[in-house]
Amino acid sequence: MKEEAGGTPALPEGRQGWIVPYEVSRMPSIMITSANRGLGLEFVRQYAADGWRIFAACRNPDAADDLHRLARTRSITVFPMDVTDLASVRHAAAGLNGESIDVLINSAGIIGKSGQRIGNIDYESWAQVLDVNTMGPLRVTEAFVEHVARSERKVVVTITSGLGSITDNTSGGSIAYRTSKAAVNMAMRSAAIDLAPRGIACVLANPGWVKTDMGGTSAPLKPSESVAALKTLIATLGMAHSGKFFHYDGHECAW
Repeated sequence: MKEEAGGTPALPEGRQGWIVPYEVSRMPSIMITSANRGLGLEFVRQYAADGWRIFAACRNPDAADDLHRLARTRSITVFPMDVTDLASVRHAAAGLNGESIDVLINSAGIIGKSGQRIGNIDYESWAQVLDVNTMGPLRVTEAFVEHVARSERKVVVTITSGLGSITDNTSGGSIAYRTSKAAVNMAMRSAAIDLAPRGIACVLANPGWVKTDMGGTSAPLKPSESVAALKTLIATLGMAHSGKFFHYDGHECAW
């Protein structure tokens, strides 16, 4: 990376507003969406502690105080990206032109309005949930496929939910969220087939019920516990696991 006067690293074209670490070594790399909160932030914290090179995406980096604190002392590049905006996603991908991404984690997600069952469907909210949870991961995967393809690991992990399992749906309700996760499961299953000739593994992972803004305070798992288990799972992933749906503890989930 070139330097400006005074030893400050000059930002490559298209990276204005990014936080870019000064030195970049050939360490394993990971990209995480929604890296400013919840599971995304915990992924950043734990992979940074393990010495990974991290590309941390979020909609508004200026408001991502916790992420900024991590980025001051770690090899973390923070950049803006809205997974619902194709131009934003493509701009972010162009800003990382030439970089390799060993593991891409699609962790952005929303739950939408509560009480979404027959007789009380908010279709506008449902469309927004599908835009973030289903189309968002596909936009990101498509835009960054070359970055993943040039890496050693070549793994795409999409954070889904047990509520996206059709087999496991015995309680109904949550129609918007359930359908968004069932749909992203199918989308990533197809992506796994499409990308197999390039040696890219696409895997779906259920993080469990976690104490986050989405999961609520009654959830039994802390983010640190879920992410630690997911990291163990991710470390094992390869082409033999592509197109499969796993629970955070490593067992395979029913579709």
